[in-house]
Amino acid sequence: MTADRRQFLALGAATLVAPGMLLAAAAELDTAYINGRVWTGVPGAPMGTAVGIVGSRIAAVDEGGVRRKIGKRTRVVDLKGAFVVPGFVDGHTHFLLAAATLAPPDLRQARTREEFTRRVGDAARQLPSGEWMRGGSWDAELWGGELPTRQWLDAVTPQTPVALARLDQHMWLVNSLGLRLAGINRNTPEPAGGRIVRDAAGEPTGIVIDMGQRLVERVIPPLSDAAVEKVMRVGIQHGLRNGITQAHSMGLDWDTHNALLRLRAKGETDMRFFSFVPLADWEKMADIVKREGRGDDWVRWGGMKGLADGSLGSRTALFHRPYDDAPGSRGIRVNTLEQLREWVLQADRSNLNVSVHAIGDEANDDILDLYADVAKTNGPRDRRFRVEHAQHLTPAAIPRFARQQVIASVQPYHAIDDGRWAIQRVGAERLKGTYAFKSLLDSGARVCFGSDWPVAPFAPLTGIAAAVLRQTIDGANPGGWLPEQRITVEQALSAYTVTNAYAGFQEDRLGRLVPGYLADLVVLDKDLLGIDPQQITSATVLRTVVDGKERFVARDAA
Repeated sequence: MTADRRQFLALGAATLVAPGMLLAAAAELDTAYINGRVWTGVPGAPMGTAVGIVGSRIAAVDEGGVRRKIGKRTRVVDLKGAFVVPGFVDGHTHFLLAAATLAPPDLRQARTREEFTRRVGDAARQLPSGEWMRGGSWDAELWGGELPTRQWLDAVTPQTPVALARLDQHMWLVNSLGLRLAGINRNTPEPAGGRIVRDAAGEPTGIVIDMGQRLVERVIPPLSDAAVEKVMRVGIQHGLRNGITQAHSMGLDWDTHNALLRLRAKGETDMRFFSFVPLADWEKMADIVKREGRGDDWVRWGGMKGLADGSLGSRTALFHRPYDDAPGSRGIRVNTLEQLREWVLQADRSNLNVSVHAIGDEANDDILDLYADVAKTNGPRDRRFRVEHAQHLTPAAIPRFARQQVIASVQPYHAIDDGRWAIQRVGAERLKGTYAFKSLLDSGARVCFGSDWPVAPFAPLTGIAAAVLRQTIDGANPGGWLPEQRITVEQALSAYTVTNAYAGFQEDRLGRLVPGYLADLVVLDKDLLGIDPQQITSATVLRTVVDGKERFVARDAA
């Protein structure tokens, strides 16, 4: 066992103090937040006005109880009517990848080929010759849908290999130098579970899709540990500014997981994490859990993430019927059903927490069938299977989530983003089961919210507004896109707090503001339950508290 891992385990053991013992030992509060409006996350509970904290735990949430415990040492914070909610949990991120996109080039708002090329060229001039350029998050729909090609990049990146991701991360644009370094040419065979897009002459255009990205990824030198940790810290601070106290990291590799272990070994990580690693590596993770447990409430593990299909934007999501705008394709299987079945069966048998990405309606049906088979084979237990995205569902699939006790882990921003063009892909009839948040909730399913950062902003307020209003980002649907699937603000708040805590097996200590729970909370300048929902995204995070400590304080709150 490494020194870092021994230090990590020692730090984890030090946090396992019974909350009752901790609270009983203190005669007065460490911090009292008073004169606020407090949404506790407890169904039917009245709004509170104060929160009292002892150490890392909530000691009281009622005005009288808080004021009785204020002593000479208590730090008293007058909230002046501000709105308090449990800490936001983002149920789906690609954390290290996303944090790296905070550096140039930012292509999210590039609306023309010329602007796209200029931003890439500006970023290339800041890099040493030969260093790879990553990031991007480009969106071809902003300039009419034409896919970019390597020729867009070559003139401004002659000495810079480039691999820039489409905003959904399922499609990369690689320049000619990058293709040459990766050994991709007209003779390269199609990779299983992916594609190399080619022009009429058979030459690669620079677009590689899904498993095709692996051909490029293998030749990109990894960052140093120090560089990775710096990137992670930048991402953590970005999240704290947005009120995020925990992120579920849906790693498609082990890089984020290993970085989190290193950060935790050095102390608190400021934001909590639940780490997921590739489902195919279930045996490796099962051995780690057997030897070392599952971490602590700063960094936890045991989550496994699999992929059934691709994405709607890349036309690789798997549907029962062909795409309306690509009649020759129904999408792809990133992994075969046989592979997924074996991995899920063995991971579940090892008591690991399984989640599988499924976007198309056939992919979702496949995973629900697979989950049912595995649950029957392995027998009853509190497994909390998750489907990441659960994006396009047949009418018959919607009630299955509640019936099978499968969590729908969805991303509201995708609805207002994809809603600009989804009808072109699959037509009006199939849209009836698209981003069906209300139908899932009405059926009794547990629905948790996330961002899929960097595919969408790392900003729960934006996600809440998307779920409540469903107004597409192009302004074309002021009354809401598929408005019958709009939900209430309180339902959206619960999905970002209570249900995400449940999805992370932490509902006994996180997700609500009640005595004994960990003191994770967010202070906002607007009452989300009292304002016009149109104003939700104008609300500001004033304070983010994690483990009883203020990790972010806005200037206006000081």
